[in-house]
Amino acid sequence: MFIDCCFAHFSKSLRQAGATLIELIVFIVIVSMAVAGVLAVMNLTTGHSGDTLIRKQSAVIAESLLEEIELHDMIAASATAAVTTANRMTVYHVVSDYNGFSTAGGIRAADGTAIPALSNYNISPAVTVASINAGELPGVSPASAVRITVSVTDPTGTVTSLTGYRAAY
Repeated sequence: MFIDCCFAHFSKSLRQAGATLIELIVFIVIVSMAVAGVLAVMNLTTGHSGDTLIRKQSAVIAESLLEEIELHDMIAASATAAVTTANRMTVYHVVSDYNGFSTAGGIRAADGTAIPALSNYNISPAVTVASINAGELPGVSPASAVRITVSVTDPTGTVTSLTGYRAAY
């Protein structure tokens, strides 16, 4: 009787010692779905990781040209020529000379030297230099300030625009 009781207890504990095949399959399916979800997110993230660099490069190009324009005089003593890629460094310019300036075939340094890494970026649509509206800049007369908008088209076709102001002293 004692042996039968011990054997019954021993066989009952053996049946509860592990996982069933169905439990293992369910566990594998759940873990597989979780791993697939994590991998999908990682794939999406790495697939678009370069987009941030492209947008930042466009913003830096726009900021650089906007600063170049803002550093020029507002009014010239004599007539000046419109800015072109060829004459940016060789001719005296004022801010309004940049109105309509654009590039094709990539970004070039101020001296006209091609920058191969920026060959797929362009100043496009053209730079606009326009008088400000009344009240646009509090305390500034519309006749004494301009709004400058520089737009850069990146290799994906996205346009990044930056606007700045230049006032006469």
